[in-house]
Amino acid sequence: MQKRVVFDFEIDFSNGGGLQGQQFRLDIEGEDISDTALADQLVGHLRLLMVGEVRIMGKRIIEEAHKRTA
Repeated sequence: MQKRVVFDFEIDFSNGGGLQGQQFRLDIEGEDISDTALADQLVGHLRLLMVGEVRIMGKRIIEEAHKRTA
């Protein structure tokens, strides 16, 4: 089993607009991840540009196998 983080997020873009997600899942290394590191990983995985503020809410760590098929 892998460690994954489940969380809600809000992203504001520096050129206006925003993006939000609920119950989003990402794989993590180790037992925990800081909100700052999680925000950086989220922005990188989504390949977002011109990101202003990122808010992480309701973060929890779970053990779960990745569901993507090879």
